[in-house]
Amino acid sequence: MFVRFVTGSIRIVTRGNALYWTWIVALLAMITAGVFAYLHQYDAGLQSTSMRDQVSWAFYIGNFTFLVGVAAAAVLLVIPAYVYQWKPIKEVAILGELLAISAISMCGLFVFVDVGSPLNLMHLVPGIGRLNLPSSLLAWDVLVLNGYLVLNFTIVTYLLFSLYRGTSPNHRIFTPLVLLSIPAAIGIHTVTAFLYNGLAARPFWNSAILAPRFIASALCSGPAVLLVLMMLLRRFTRFEITDTAIWKIAELMAYAMGFNLFLLGAEVFKEFYSNTEHVVHARYMFLGLGEHNALPPFLWTAVACSVIAFLLFLVPKTRKNPVTLVIGCVLIYAGVYIEKGMGLVIPGMTPDTLGEIYEYVPSTTEVVVSLGVFSVGFLLFTLMVKVATPIMLGEFRDASAPKGEIAH
Repeated sequence: MFVRFVTGSIRIVTRGNALYWTWIVALLAMITAGVFAYLHQYDAGLQSTSMRDQVSWAFYIGNFTFLVGVAAAAVLLVIPAYVYQWKPIKEVAILGELLAISAISMCGLFVFVDVGSPLNLMHLVPGIGRLNLPSSLLAWDVLVLNGYLVLNFTIVTYLLFSLYRGTSPNHRIFTPLVLLSIPAAIGIHTVTAFLYNGLAARPFWNSAILAPRFIASALCSGPAVLLVLMMLLRRFTRFEITDTAIWKIAELMAYAMGFNLFLLGAEVFKEFYSNTEHVVHARYMFLGLGEHNALPPFLWTAVACSVIAFLLFLVPKTRKNPVTLVIGCVLIYAGVYIEKGMGLVIPGMTPDTLGEIYEYVPSTTEVVVSLGVFSVGFLLFTLMVKVATPIMLGEFRDASAPKGEIAH
């Protein structure tokens, strides 16, 4: 039966209308461009990027950090769906799990393209190298991210295969796995924050509220993607997603955005009011240092996007309006993306430990490689949703499966 499930899934993803194939071809084209850009980077070395000794973590690691938050955001659907058994969200919680799988896959690819030679990763392979557990935070990050990927993949596969067979998932197996995904989602972003937080020589990251900031921003950006997806599924498929579910997610996002902005304000107050020598990093981020003014426009844009989105989601009238809801989703996604990338990695490394200022701007190679990685994630997500949607609608089910609606 599982073989029929796999072959049937392959048939589904190879069928679609002109819009579907246009999207697939566009993604494959960007993936191809990304592969060629990476081959150039591999041949020329990391000197083909804009990274240097002063800024050795940059665009790739910024994207990695952002996507860890997107992956963790599945918890915003899982808690009301499976802890409080709220049915309107329970029907679409599977989308959060699919998004988590795609995001973690992209995280792995961004690490892969950032290390230079792939052979540098061999020391992580058991039997060849070692992870240096429990002393290495990097090892813990490898462990929790891969564990979260396996956990979500297991949950999704088991649920969809159960529905395909026309049976309810065994809750003695399924429910513990889902509940385990809640602390796992918090854990992956906490450990990632600790990677930054534990670097004492980088005072900009050496803050106790960095992990809460990571989690608060994650609960904004990931659901923003899910809300847009829900509206598209409701528009182009028979997937019944209630307004109540969409509005409740938007309301939860408003609380998360408010908390995220509060934490950002607390961090800004601490930096500028104390006015120690370490304020130079925050000053570079928000005001620039002398002639070095490349970063402030990005950060003020991020703050503006986040504040406007917060107001749109806070007011019930605009939160429930489809147009302003989508605008708010785009704004919060952009705001968190800039904050987690340009607003986290670059100021933490500028000025460097010797006081030198290197103004980093992503190279064309980095941008094209990153577009390729994002396209891989979008393609993976598209194909998974293409299979999951007819299964959840009861349109793709084993011929021997019992008829009727399946509770899950």
